[in-house]
Amino acid sequence: MNIPFLGHRHDKNRHAVLSADPEGVAELLSECELLRSHASQEGVRLDDSAASLEALDQLVPRWRDDEEILPRLGNDAGLYLGTVIVRTVSGASWDFRSDGQPVVRLASGREFDVVASGRAWAASGVPELSQLYAEVAEA
Repeated sequence: MNIPFLGHRHDKNRHAVLSADPEGVAELLSECELLRSHASQEGVRLDDSAASLEALDQLVPRWRDDEEILPRLGNDAGLYLGTVIVRTVSGASWDFRSDGQPVVRLASGREFDVVASGRAWAASGVPELSQLYAEVAEA
């Protein structure tokens, strides 16, 4: 996901946006409307918990047959995974790579490309979102 308002600005400016309103950025990234809609239709409530990631892993992946929805749903799955990590793992926060791609930065400094992980999950189901969360939470 390329965040247009961040564009190709220098790192200093990108970090200034995050510093000025980290909660606003987190709220924007947590919307995940397409994923939330699909989950709701299947009776899964996304409450930003690790348990909700396990429930997503159990969904029948009907979206894989739709080439238009697949990348968008994968993007949302990655942002949702990042949202759960940021809200539940101590010291985790949103950051942006120089290309505008949102990533989660752990307290250790390790960067986690949640969008790439979400796209892989949407396309193949592997690795599971709950497994990725467990790996990050233990790091």
